[in-house]
Amino acid sequence: MSKEILVVIGHRLGKGQAVARGVEEAGGKVIVIPGMAADMKLGDVMHENNGTIGISFCGSGGAGALTAKSKYGYTAVSELRSVDAAVTAIEQGNQVIGLGFLDTEELGRRVVEAYKKTHGE
Repeated sequence: MSKEILVVIGHRLGKGQAVARGVEEAGGKVIVIPGMAADMKLGDVMHENNGTIGISFCGSGGAGALTAKSKYGYTAVSELRSVDAAVTAIEQGNQVIGLGFLDTEELGRRVVEAYKKTHGE
């Protein structure tokens, strides 16, 4: 039996619904943190819910990812600008990825698929 993949999404402007749909299409579970500055709560919500992957969105793609890394020790990469870069980050073992504003279903779907492939699920 494979482990449930829980993706936590924190978006600076309170969005992330398109990525959430992609995560669910790929068989993952998702928590979209509500409200403005949700990216800054990413590490806390991942920690509280035993999240598998965290996705932080803000202009630079860094703040929420770096906060999750420094507060909880999650492996993280930030300032990503494409779906391919996010997939590579997951394949390299990162738990948290920080992107500019890229709320697309493709991102959610491919990140979950990359995690499954990398972890043999």
